[in-house]
Amino acid sequence: MSTIAELKSRRAALAAQRASGVARVSYDGKTVEYRSLAEIDRAIEALDREIAAAEGRRIVRQVRVTTAKGL
Repeated sequence: MSTIAELKSRRAALAAQRASGVARVSYDGKTVEYRSLAEIDRAIEALDREIAAAEGRRIVRQVRVTTAKGL
């Protein structure tokens, strides 16, 4: 199991690479090449879930629908 600091380091590397548009990420002497930005986004979301679990919290996502015509 990785430490919270390691997980945050990996997430920061992924976020930086996503912002630059490069699909290759290196951390701790390891290199990972992603096929698309969507794949990098999924990896960031997975790391967010791992970080939240390690910190003892959960990610809450809500969708609220409001209508004005009785639908």
